[in-house]
Amino acid sequence: MAPILILRGLRPAGAVPAPFPSTHSHPWALVTVALAALLLWAAPASAGDGYSSTLPSGLYDAPTPSGVAEDASVVLVQLRDRKDLEMLVESFDVWAYWEFKGPAGTVTAVGRAAQIDDLRSQGFKVWIDERETGFLHHPPQALEGQASGIPGFPCYRTVEETLADGAALAAAYPHLATWVDIGDSWEKVQNPANGYDILMLQMTNSATGGDKPVIYINGGIHAREYASAELATRFAELLLENYGTDPDVTWLLDYHEVHITLQGNPDGRKQAETGLSWRKNTNNNYCSNTNTRGADLNRNCSFGWAASASQCSLTFPGSSPASEPETVALENHAISIWPDQRPGDLVTPAPDDATGLFLDIHSFGEIVLTAWGFTAAAPPNGDQILRLGRKYGFFSQYDPRLGSTSTSVTGSTKDFTYGELGVVGYTIELGTSFFQDCAYFDNVIIPDNMDALIYMAKVARTPYMTPAGPDVVDPAVSTAVVNAGDTLTVTATMDDTRYFDPGQPPEPTQNIAVAEAYLNNPGFLSVSESLPPQPVYAMIPSDGNFDSTVEAVEVDIDTTDFDSGRHTLFLQGEDAAGNIGATSALFFWVIDPLTAPTLQGFVRDAETQAGLAGATVLVDGIFSAVTDGTGFYSFQIPPGTYDITASADGYASASVSDIVAGENQTVGQNFSLPLFEAQIDHDVESGAEGWTPQSPWFITTAQSNSPTHSWTDSPGNYGSNVNTSLTSPVVDFTGLESPTLTFWHRYDLESGFDFGHVEVSIDGTNWTSVASYSGVQNTVEQVTLPLPIGTGEANLQVRFRLSSDPSVTGDGWYVDDIAILGHGPVPQNDIFADGFESGNTNLWAATVGAAP
Repeated sequence: MAPILILRGLRPAGAVPAPFPSTHSHPWALVTVALAALLLWAAPASAGDGYSSTLPSGLYDAPTPSGVAEDASVVLVQLRDRKDLEMLVESFDVWAYWEFKGPAGTVTAVGRAAQIDDLRSQGFKVWIDERETGFLHHPPQALEGQASGIPGFPCYRTVEETLADGAALAAAYPHLATWVDIGDSWEKVQNPANGYDILMLQMTNSATGGDKPVIYINGGIHAREYASAELATRFAELLLENYGTDPDVTWLLDYHEVHITLQGNPDGRKQAETGLSWRKNTNNNYCSNTNTRGADLNRNCSFGWAASASQCSLTFPGSSPASEPETVALENHAISIWPDQRPGDLVTPAPDDATGLFLDIHSFGEIVLTAWGFTAAAPPNGDQILRLGRKYGFFSQYDPRLGSTSTSVTGSTKDFTYGELGVVGYTIELGTSFFQDCAYFDNVIIPDNMDALIYMAKVARTPYMTPAGPDVVDPAVSTAVVNAGDTLTVTATMDDTRYFDPGQPPEPTQNIAVAEAYLNNPGFLSVSESLPPQPVYAMIPSDGNFDSTVEAVEVDIDTTDFDSGRHTLFLQGEDAAGNIGATSALFFWVIDPLTAPTLQGFVRDAETQAGLAGATVLVDGIFSAVTDGTGFYSFQIPPGTYDITASADGYASASVSDIVAGENQTVGQNFSLPLFEAQIDHDVESGAEGWTPQSPWFITTAQSNSPTHSWTDSPGNYGSNVNTSLTSPVVDFTGLESPTLTFWHRYDLESGFDFGHVEVSIDGTNWTSVASYSGVQNTVEQVTLPLPIGTGEANLQVRFRLSSDPSVTGDGWYVDDIAILGHGPVPQNDIFADGFESGNTNLWAATVGAAP
């Protein structure tokens, strides 16, 4: 019997002999081959979120989870040439591989002692990763006090929580979302009392008609890829919760449909939630009664499907094309929402104006993959498909790749939508781990991908054409509220260069030729759809000439005769080749100053009651004013019901909700803000001051913020396989609120594989991740982090922890000027009716709301 080798993690190795590079700035291709496998109980590779950062005492004596060999270890294997990969593919479960510019690459794998010895005897270089080996034998457990989410991973909702939240969104936004059953999971087909419905959020403004393009996003098709379903769910929440306040989100739902399957493989996901490295659905007709049963739903689609006899393989494609009910649900829905725009051959392109866009969200690899998966031949729309992939890469810094991988991926979802219907499809591989830690997910994956998803939704009407045109960057109006008849200045930057194409010929770019602002109706609507007609404003280049690929543009708009209320400006640019880019929108409000409500009051220090100059009062995140030298503010807003927040540097913010401002009213709203005070203020100039450095953390003068000293993880480069921390003294936060950590730092860490973790504890034993940093930041920058625990606690601590893999190392992490801040209780800030204030006897035309 061939030895069994199960990949536990995946990463490139750089601190190994030539020809490997010394950095990992996307010099690799992710190759997914996934052949016959033995699934293991696989705990996450990260040490965050409830997993011990060092090997716990007696760990190897603890019971081994079912399916894991007692002597199993996680290893990094350096391949010598491509023949090594071919050999491993034939004999082992090699489901991923990092290909460098040189002739070889590396895999990370799980194997038994005899297997590891055998590899070494054949001349392979093999490193054991002791930290990840410990995780392999340590099943995930809930964090202390964790009441929701996957055990050990509170940022990822369970299947039941995801589906409940999807239903709740549809109920909360009935004019924007419907909760639709598009099919059943395999287990529910077998027994209606078991399994799950395949449920989808279909989102659009039901009050707007017209021909709406559809973007279809599929989450969670591979069960163990935790980040996938959660990103899909959070994108749905972003759209629904920001409709009406975010202009881009608003026009997207007015003029598009967004369909999102939050959990595309719920049966399999329930298995993965236990810690099993489960990929497929749970069809027990294949590899029956084992933890390797089921079909790979991303190999089961009916276009480009290929048979396989290896039922226990992680990529077993099912018994026939679209044999699985989850696949049937996906395909039937796709066919129902998009026209068939190309024949089902491999050579005929979809027309340039073909509509629709499909995204299948996966993890991991930080890569954007396209058709075709089952052949090395380029798809007929290859240049256009790659161009849009490069747009996604611009926002996320994910490597766009034409085709799937260097090996065959048959029956994939993206090949089905493109091959069968002509709808461009992508596989988006998120992050660096199947079981991605929550700090990295929240702080890196979410911000890296949300803007990319918004862009993809913007271009769903004509995805083969629009990405060739310039983007509208930083659109702005001179004021959000304008008196009728006043001039409104609109500014933006038109940019034809925003593509990410590392190691590839650059995407062609052209000079900007046209910039326009459309009032209240977007430029992509036909004349018949744009009734009544609205003005179009030509924006001019700020430097006087359209002669560059990036141009600042502006226009002054006379608002005479504009109706009172909210207006939308739709901005778009065109380059010299005639390519019209994606639309971006702006809101502004026209008011009648004789009738519009006035909001005014004072912002004061809660303790001294002195007025705070320069404080900001923000209404619904849209309208704002800044206080004068006495702390007084006053400005007019449109009639409505609002949430209002006051903030000032060094103070806790305060908010009030549901404040009604009607015509001809003056609404008075005072705020008292408590001062943030430092409970720890450590500038690293007077020694450790109670901080506990774990070797080799020490104080250095090599880098600092002010004036000369900082903490660093090591002299010179940090080591491989390190896990070392710097821990604060205990802070008594009794009677204090809003614990907040501030510090300055710079770092040089292997991107995606070595991390600087910020963690907090209230007992000195259990640590909660707050943030993770990876990659290179060459300048010293300040960070402010609200701490998720600590309010009212007597034993608050923070720590900075560096973790590295067996591979590339760097200069590490420098941390300086560390402070832990808190404040007393925030006073009640009601609308006041306490008479006139000295020096401001003209304030109160009327007051509304409760007395103080």
